[in-house]
Amino acid sequence: MKRIVIKVGSAVLTEQNRIAKVRMQALVDLIALIKERYDVILVSSGAVSAGYTEHKLDKKNLANKQALAAIGQPLIMHRYRLMFEKHGIIPAQVLLSKANFEAQEQISHVHDMVNVLLTENVLPIVNENDATAVEELVLGDNDQLSAYTALHLGADILIILSDIDAYYDKDPRTHDDAKVLKYVHSIEPKELEKEVSPNNPFATGGIVTKLKAADYLLKQGKSMFLSSGFDLTQVKQFLLEDTFDVGTLFEVKK
Repeated sequence: MKRIVIKVGSAVLTEQNRIAKVRMQALVDLIALIKERYDVILVSSGAVSAGYTEHKLDKKNLANKQALAAIGQPLIMHRYRLMFEKHGIIPAQVLLSKANFEAQEQISHVHDMVNVLLTENVLPIVNENDATAVEELVLGDNDQLSAYTALHLGADILIILSDIDAYYDKDPRTHDDAKVLKYVHSIEPKELEKEVSPNNPFATGGIVTKLKAADYLLKQGKSMFLSSGFDLTQVKQFLLEDTFDVGTLFEVKK
């Protein structure tokens, strides 16, 4: 059975300072649908923004951001538990930091634990350990975390679901003639050096962090698929029919 990592961003999971329950349910339903075909690991953002729905703190301050993550993480997991319960799926929280990927012994421990969860048909839900990670151990964004997770936990492909539905040849927000780059085999260094410009106040990335994740995986011979998290039609088509109309598949040229 193929193993996939699905990463979903804050812009998808939250809306107007609330958890976007309809989009979250659609994601849960998709995972339940594909679990017969794939071993699924979910990397879920949203802890900080979920915390903000309960308690308003300035997230620009690191301690405040960590406090929001501590408030929001159980809220996100509780919502996942209720939604997955309808499908008979048990979710498990897996909090990681950069340190978990820096030593082979740590990687092996995480790998073995996740394998047990998957063998027991439990869904691992990964997030960065924002509440306690010190600055030098912070990966910085869940796009990078998902790339590390995909590589070190033996996934065949990383799926990123975002408010960005594909990689374009130019910014589609400012260029009406922007075209989707459907297949990408390498990324120009200048594209990785552009300023990070997230569309959501609680997101930490934008297209640049997704390109960095794709570049990291491509250099390791792994693939990544970028698709919309607002409409799951394309990712469902990609995972179940191996085809898609909109989205970008980053893969090593064969």
